[in-house]
Amino acid sequence: MSLWYYEIFENKSRLGLKVNKTVFQAKSEFQTVEIFETDLFGKVLALDSTYQTSVGDEFYYHEMIVHPALTTAPQIRRVLVIGGGDGGSVREVLRHQEVNHVTMVEIDAVVVDACKKHLPEIGQAWSDPRLELLIQDGVAFIEKYNGGPFDVIIIDGPDPVGPAKGLFKYEFYRDCCEKLSPQGVLVVQSESPHVSSESFIDIVSELKKAFRAVHPYLGPVPIYPCGGWSYVYASNQLNPLKIIDQRAERIEKACRYYNRDIHRAAFALPNNLKRILNSK
Repeated sequence: MSLWYYEIFENKSRLGLKVNKTVFQAKSEFQTVEIFETDLFGKVLALDSTYQTSVGDEFYYHEMIVHPALTTAPQIRRVLVIGGGDGGSVREVLRHQEVNHVTMVEIDAVVVDACKKHLPEIGQAWSDPRLELLIQDGVAFIEKYNGGPFDVIIIDGPDPVGPAKGLFKYEFYRDCCEKLSPQGVLVVQSESPHVSSESFIDIVSELKKAFRAVHPYLGPVPIYPCGGWSYVYASNQLNPLKIIDQRAERIEKACRYYNRDIHRAAFALPNNLKRILNSK
């Protein structure tokens, strides 16, 4: 008899995966953490019964949350990643040779430890000397931070529920904006515009209160609801389509999904989303 794992997303959609075996399961201070082996996606990470990433499709998400910002920001010496406990986002950030230092702030040590041990295919940069890993709340970190400005901030958080709610509020985005360099970029994952359009619209709206230039963009993530996902690129003066070609050419050689054509196409929104955003 086959064992199946189902994620039911907002009581609107359901994705089931055939599970071969459970690799890890624990309840942390914040959430239930599970890693299991599947036929379709290989090893899968789930938090509170919600798919986060998998060995089979993680590159779609991690390349698209990182490289549009890192191939357009004038400087990328100092990068902050909030969340991203699987290690995929910092792996992509550290592919860029111009990056001198990455601060990663993840609230749940159980997620990091489990992913280090069981998902080494994703988190390949844990030992990079440029990485500083802090186990603490990202909202509190930004609120209290008084160091040098960051060139890029990447918000690689889970869905806007529970301990992650604060990562999707205007006050947090305002604080992030204050901690960026004048030509800095913030990128945040902004949910499924198809299944969770209200969350997507709320995130864009909150960002527009904190930044002068806010640009949503899209990309596929097969393990996520409906297979499509969104991100938002926010700054005070940058054009996300003004790609630094030398940097992009160098990085896309190692990418499985991202390239400059994909980058430009991702910012082309369909009419239904344009109409919804323009009406707000």
